[in-house]
Parts: sequence; C-alpha cells; structure tokens
Amino acid sequence: MASGTIKTLLYDKGFGFITPEGAQGKDSDVFFHSSALQNASFDELQGGEAVTFDQEPDPRNASRSRAANVTVTNR
Repeated sequence: MASGTIKTLLYDKGFGFITPEGAQGKDSDVFFHSSALQNASFDELQGGEAVTFDQEPDPRNASRSRAANVTVTNR
C-alpha cells in the first residue's frame, strides 16, 4: 500500500488526484474515482488529507495507473 495526500478534488465530476508520498512533479499524481473510497464520503474530502491506497493499471489509459482502495488515514 502506498501513502500520499489528496491534491485535487473535482466534486462535480466525482474524481480527484493523489500526490504519492515522496513524488516529484505533476506527472506523478495518481487519479482516483469516488467509488475507490473505503471509509469516507467523497463530498466530505478536503485537499491535503492523508490517504493510503493501492495502485492498479488504468483501463482507460494503459500508460497510467489509478488509485484503488483509498482510505483516509486521519479519520
């Protein structure tokens, strides 16, 4: 499991991006969909919250990965 912080949330679209711990640059951000959340409601999330997550291949873009099993750690 990886850890990181929520960077961007697009509430109206139901997804966001996580910056993995120790990552450098915009290209290292990981996409996550609201359905990947395990212990929080998407509408309650805020940027900067700490999370843990698994990375898996993104079926829509083979060159990228996405987050699965996203768990907010400070709740």
